Amino acid sequence: MFNLDVLFSVTNILLFMAIITRISGLFASAPLFSTYPIPMQAKVWLAALIAFILFPIVQYNTNFAAPTSVPALTVILFKEFLIGYAMGFCANIIFVGVELGVNMFAIQMGLSASQALNPISGGSSPVITRAYTYLASMIFLILGAHQWLFSALYNSFKSMPIGFTFTFSPELVNHIITFTSQLFNISLSIALPIFGVLFITDILLGFTSKMMPQMNIFMVSMPLKIYLGLILSLIFMRPMAEYIAVLIERFLTQISLVF
Repeated sequence: MFNLDVLFSVTNILLFMAIITRISGLFASAPLFSTYPIPMQAKVWLAALIAFILFPIVQYNTNFAAPTSVPALTVILFKEFLIGYAMGFCANIIFVGVELGVNMFAIQMGLSASQALNPISGGSSPVITRAYTYLASMIFLILGAHQWLFSALYNSFKSMPIGFTFTFSPELVNHIITFTSQLFNISLSIALPIFGVLFITDILLGFTSKMMPQMNIFMVSMPLKIYLGLILSLIFMRPMAEYIAVLIERFLTQISLVF
């Protein structure tokens, strides 16, 4: 028989609140879970379901003491949200880097005017950026990266137990800064092959304009760069997909080790 007085005690209720707060922080910044079209009600119920599954495991492995004041409870919940948000933020750097890199060569192609809603970021971006963000999302799901995130979330309750014991150590801050610093490396790695070819094309068109002043290079260069950029995007699609898959595996492995 279950003792409802013990099950619904103040300590258990606050522990459940702390668990769902950490999961909510993860959903607020993690890839796919923070995607714009997902209804908020679905994310709330999913967070509650995961918290319900993790609650008995966390309760058994932790010595959580209920805070005696509202400010103390606020500090604990803020810390839990920050831990979950940091995990999702580190994983989402890959998607932000891909979007930034594709935007770089999309502007060089002349597609900066063709803006459309990007469901990954919730903002407007060139149409070709949406294709690459969808590609990264499919790779994320195919690799089962969402399961890696849940595994890292589960392990974080062991390495970073709920309560006042956790502090942001210099090592953790250094790891988060290292994750963030790789954003520009990812974007340049994505953009450089196509951006470099288009940049050389601009130089050659400039020489052509000097040699044949009577030719309207502007009218020729716009469709030429769009066609060339689309062809290069198709050629480099598979290498970029393999590169994104390696990035996702590496990042989530590091996240599991850090958190």
